[in-house]
Amino acid sequence: MKNTLYLVFILLVSCSKEAQDVQAVFKRPFMYAAVDLSYLPQLRKVNTVFYDQKNQPRDLLSIVSDEGVNTVRLRIWVSPETESSSFEEVKRFSKELKEIGMKVWITVHYSDTWADPGSQQVPEEWNGLSQEDLLVRVYEYTQRIVEEIAPDIIQIGNEVNNGFMFPYGSVYKHQKYFFELMTTGVAAVRASSDTCKIMIHVAGLDKSEWFFGLLKGLDYDMIGISYYPKWHGKNMEVFASEFNNLSQQFGKDILIAETAYPFTLDWNDWTHNVMGEKEALIWPKYPATERGQLLFFQKVKEIVLRTEKGRGFCYWGAALVAFDGVESTKGSAWENQALFDFNSKVLPAMHVFNVK
Repeated sequence: MKNTLYLVFILLVSCSKEAQDVQAVFKRPFMYAAVDLSYLPQLRKVNTVFYDQKNQPRDLLSIVSDEGVNTVRLRIWVSPETESSSFEEVKRFSKELKEIGMKVWITVHYSDTWADPGSQQVPEEWNGLSQEDLLVRVYEYTQRIVEEIAPDIIQIGNEVNNGFMFPYGSVYKHQKYFFELMTTGVAAVRASSDTCKIMIHVAGLDKSEWFFGLLKGLDYDMIGISYYPKWHGKNMEVFASEFNNLSQQFGKDILIAETAYPFTLDWNDWTHNVMGEKEALIWPKYPATERGQLLFFQKVKEIVLRTEKGRGFCYWGAALVAFDGVESTKGSAWENQALFDFNSKVLPAMHVFNVK
């Protein structure tokens, strides 16, 4: 009888522990497993076809969703030369994404074109405005995005290490006004949504403690970091330590907002590749092979999961295959880093998105 009671006790304890473990899993914060698909509307216009693991043609959103992607990141430009990344295109695409259960992450460039640490061009129609009028434009534009597109995450600027909307919002020349611009963008979000998360996004971790120290008092939710070994360091353990320390120091959730890695150094069109040389690699640990790309991306995921406040990662240019023909000089500069091979078949690295 005693042995029976003991076995029952052990079973109860074991079941209780399993229940606690399951409960702990369900309490884990939502992890954003994201791809940047800003180019997908353009790829669709030229009838780009993608293939799944069984080499069957399928809708790209269906492929990435099945692989565990739960969030799509989209850039938005104020008045671009074409419809690409325009307000209306992003609004339509966001609606489609929400209808299939995806979360939407908008990166607001506050520019008519690319914004990054070296180039933060003020939108043409905002150029020459007084400081007060520019603040009004930033507020109204940001508010419109939140009210009409209703993103789950919004970035106030893209890779704003040095500020944005130069020369107005330069961190080094107009630090006080840069903070006012940031505060205005944040205020527009808070006034329009109780749920939208606000991210401040920088490229790499260089001077990041100093930069986020400047934002003391700013009401934001997340830190986003771009990580490309070519520009942001090839020692991933050092990056992991600094990534965690930054989050802890400022008490913010943190994501890898952009990353990518080559599965080959070959070209599939005549457009110059951004990562076309061995110097872009962490060699020899992560070679430019399908397996090397997979191992690199697995390490990125591991870094986020090891970070106490790590909340996710985003692969940039996941679908940016050579869409304009094999002899195009205006095609993809990223096709060797996409998550689809030169036949547009999904690569093994796509499996990393499963965070359940």
